[in-house]
Amino acid sequence: MRRTGLAVLLAVSVILAPLTGEAQQAAKISRIGFLSATSPSDMGSDAGRLVAFRQGLRELGYVEGQNIAIESLWAEGNYDRLPGLAAELVRLKVDVIVTGGAVATGAAKQATTTIPIVMAAVGDPVRTGFVASLARPGGNITGLTILGPELSAKRLELLKEAVPKLWRVAFLWNPANPANRLQFEDIQLGAKALGVTLQSVEIRSPDGFDSAFTAITRERPSALIMTADLLHQRHVGRIIEFAARSRLPAMYQLREHAEAGGLMSYGVSLRPLFHRAATFVDKILKGAKPADLPVEQPTKFELVINLNKSPT
Repeated sequence: MRRTGLAVLLAVSVILAPLTGEAQQAAKISRIGFLSATSPSDMGSDAGRLVAFRQGLRELGYVEGQNIAIESLWAEGNYDRLPGLAAELVRLKVDVIVTGGAVATGAAKQATTTIPIVMAAVGDPVRTGFVASLARPGGNITGLTILGPELSAKRLELLKEAVPKLWRVAFLWNPANPANRLQFEDIQLGAKALGVTLQSVEIRSPDGFDSAFTAITRERPSALIMTADLLHQRHVGRIIEFAARSRLPAMYQLREHAEAGGLMSYGVSLRPLFHRAATFVDKILKGAKPADLPVEQPTKFELVINLNKSPT
């Protein structure tokens, strides 16, 4: 009887063992939220950067469907959708949220104070209030900065080297974007140091481009600088066309804009930053706290010049 009972017990153990193993394997799947203000089809979209992020995760041993699942939500160029999308990721109980840009990061910050947030590309996370300091973030947010505002004056300096007689520059920006506000502050200081007059040109909506172009034409600046605000990225073709038609040398923030026909761009290559963001996610999933992970600064910057364009 004892042998029979033992045999039954062993049989039950053998049957349950695979089920227990499957349950453990399912429990190991971590959910990663990816929040973007862009559309996958936009020029300069986060879609290509999501590919780089996934590659970074694969190199660290993560396989979708086996130990991670990625929930990617896109605002399709509408900033107003971001709070709702961020709230959706919170409802999905993701383990970490990855964001691109200040507006998406701000939406995630408003949605949760407990879920870790990895910002893959934010201009100045300290001045925008995302972290207490780069060395000690101090909250649930960490990641990488692109030094956006700090580079504004450098872009103006490079533009002046290309156009020595530069005296007035039109600066296209969106005050609704906190990163743009910081860039405007910094480029004002740079313009003053270089003896250049800055023309502030605000574009907050798609129907604002025609009036902005009219204002630029009226002031007759000698060059144009554009930010990487999503609204402006989505209509960058119109901006490039206007600059060419008006014979305005133009400086852009993203290399994609120079490749699309703009004169020149200067800034950080974003794909490597999203690739690097995977390392932050890996550390957090293994138990690290965002507050203890210093925000990383870029060490490589790209100056892209369109040789098919003349600066004058």
